[in-house]
Amino acid sequence: QVQLVESGGGLVQPGGSLRLSCAASGMIVRYYAMGWYRQAPGQERELVARITPGGSTYYTDSVKGRFTISIDNPKNTVNLQMNSLKPEDTAVYACNRVLAPLTWGQGTQVTVSS
Repeated sequence: QVQLVESGGGLVQPGGSLRLSCAASGMIVRYYAMGWYRQAPGQERELVARITPGGSTYYTDSVKGRFTISIDNPKNTVNLQMNSLKPEDTAVYACNRVLAPLTWGQGTQVTVSS
């Protein structure tokens, strides 16, 4: 069974950092274009960052220079390092394949607040 499980969220003050991790089972993440998405209350889910099998990355404008997506091959995880967090980054974050997405998991809550 193919499954993605996110972790690493929490409550952090503005300007702080968090590192999210997405652990995959039943698939090898480096073979797919993988994305981190977020959904804030009352808003549509948006793609925050994406990494391709070739290592090319994409970031939505609001997180450029602050977030970094990467793949840990030995651990088969997709990670999202988030620095200089802002209150507007508050959302549920989830990972998925960009093409042929899997059923969405629960994600991990990120709350940026003082």
